[in-house]
Amino acid sequence: MKKTFWPLTDWVATKKGTWIVLAFWLIAIVLLSILAPSANDYKSNSFDSLPKDAASIEAAKKVEEYFPDDGGVPAIIVFNSEEGKVEAEGISKALTAIEKEIDGLTSTVPFAQLPPTTQAEFLSEDGSAAAIPFVFQEGFDSSDFEPRIDTMTSIAIQESGQEVYITGPAGIATDTTALFSRADVVLILSTVGLILILLIIIYRSPLLAVIPLLASGFVYAVTDRILGLYGAAGLEMSSQSLSIMTILLFAAVTDYSLFVLARFREELKHHESKYDAMKYAMRETGEPVFFSGGTVLAAMLMLFFAAIRDYQSFAPLFATAMGVIMIASITLVPALFTLFGRRSFWPKVPKVGGETEKENGLWHRIARFVTNKPALSGGIVLLFLMISSLNVFNVKYEFDTLKSFPDDMPSLIGYNIIDEKFSVGDLSPTTVIVEGTGNADVVTDVLTQQDGVQSAKLVASNGAGDAHEITIAFETNPYDAASLDTLADLRANEAEILEVAGGEGDLYFAGETAEKLDDRELNNRDLLVIVSIEIVLLFVMLIVLTRSWKMPLYMVGTIVLSFLSALGLGLFLVDLLFDIGAISTRVPLYSFVFLVALGVDYNIILVSRYMEEGEKHPLKKAVEIAVAKTGGVISSAGIILAATFAVLMTQPIEILFVFGFIVAVGILLDTFFVRGLLLPAFILFFERKK
Repeated sequence: MKKTFWPLTDWVATKKGTWIVLAFWLIAIVLLSILAPSANDYKSNSFDSLPKDAASIEAAKKVEEYFPDDGGVPAIIVFNSEEGKVEAEGISKALTAIEKEIDGLTSTVPFAQLPPTTQAEFLSEDGSAAAIPFVFQEGFDSSDFEPRIDTMTSIAIQESGQEVYITGPAGIATDTTALFSRADVVLILSTVGLILILLIIIYRSPLLAVIPLLASGFVYAVTDRILGLYGAAGLEMSSQSLSIMTILLFAAVTDYSLFVLARFREELKHHESKYDAMKYAMRETGEPVFFSGGTVLAAMLMLFFAAIRDYQSFAPLFATAMGVIMIASITLVPALFTLFGRRSFWPKVPKVGGETEKENGLWHRIARFVTNKPALSGGIVLLFLMISSLNVFNVKYEFDTLKSFPDDMPSLIGYNIIDEKFSVGDLSPTTVIVEGTGNADVVTDVLTQQDGVQSAKLVASNGAGDAHEITIAFETNPYDAASLDTLADLRANEAEILEVAGGEGDLYFAGETAEKLDDRELNNRDLLVIVSIEIVLLFVMLIVLTRSWKMPLYMVGTIVLSFLSALGLGLFLVDLLFDIGAISTRVPLYSFVFLVALGVDYNIILVSRYMEEGEKHPLKKAVEIAVAKTGGVISSAGIILAATFAVLMTQPIEILFVFGFIVAVGILLDTFFVRGLLLPAFILFFERKK
């Protein structure tokens, strides 16, 4: 299989091939820039993560079917006074002015026309805050909300003389858009800057720092326009997915560039011609690098099997990025290094017959330690990984996405005021549609009596009398796990509730608590399905690479154990260092896909070198050479890859912060402990009979 790539890589390593490849990539970038839009033109900050057949989505359709006037995007305008009470007169002026100035409002509270006793229902008990709901027309997105909410806030502050914050779905969408628009620029600049600095520190060569980034820029330009074509064709792309894709792209291209340059430098000491050096370098690195990219691509494609659309949206984005990266790794990257030749390594230019790595270097010493004492080195690492893995049983999930945003975000401030000064259950009531026969008042009373339900109120009935709308508030915060558990019990006991109420039919639960419950249940399903599929896929692909069934078993085992250890250790550290005790449900699966897909890269590089050396040396010597020869480049690549994902910690979104931290921890564990100590020990133990 290794020789499959030789005709292509041999041609790329020629003078003619180098220039044709570079010309091809430049032409592709120019044409795509002219003919295709950017992916950023189609990114969305209000991505619907639940599938259309989710129970809460079906319930929302029932609300629209029976009570169409209740449609639209809700929001809450919060007036607050830190000293004294808010003034009803100022609120009335503000709301009256807003109704006159702002278009697109389908439902507002006629606060000025209400008697004082009714106005008081919108005030907190101490009178220091007011929360007034309103609804924007359906079809609006964040770009429609932003100018209206900015204007509304200005009007309200001017007319009322109070602090004003707009929260609820519309306010959150507006703030999220602003966050991501600022974060994208910071993300790219931070990523490029960090990679550049690390490459210069590690390799002490300006060109070696620039070439991988130049290759990354080429790949990013092509990928961005291809994804733009997807967007023009109707593919929805979330800002979060595009942010993580950018990190993956720069990290992977840099990684594969380092693998190529390490072997290129080695071959330059044996060949005078830079073209011959690259030819033989790619003969050994072309297959493992391309195959590594293929494992990541295949892993990303498996996300199509997820039910949650967040995961599904990753598949085409990341698979496309990896497809372009794979092509670049055996064409663009070797062409760029060949173009600059020995100058790439200035000031330490490799010469024919030059000395190889020092036998007393760090990785030579580690290689000798592992091969001389595999049980000790592997045993210590195995024990550490198993202990840190146990902490995954302590994982706690956060279902309130607002808590992952910065404290100064207006919608979060408004949300916290409501949480503090109003009934916690009223933050986001759940809508229940009763479809069928039965007395709606009795159903309402039965719902009120259920454990965990604070109140239930009949809102409306349709003309035919066979559908009723009830709102229920829970005793706990609607985003707490306790509220989700209460709603899960209501769903499970639907038949009993209707039977007690003396009716027949169906209950449909709509609202944010219902959506969070669906998200929790579907995420548990996706975690089981995707993890199982990924492990089987990885095992099969490693069988193809190693031509063995035994080696893939412990390779996959170490990768999975490394992930569990990274998750357990990462959870412990983010709680200890950053006081984050609960994480988003997305973090475990995101982390698994990336750590497994990227972690296998380093194992493939090590095993490929071991298999190459195994044709010329006995087992122990082959392992020692493989660890020593790949140690430097893999550790450098691992540090850069971990640092690149750690860039996500600069983002103002907690899910990206935690995800970036856990992946960085996992990559470092895999680079230095699993790849450097545990896997070589396993090879020595399991392959010793060969």
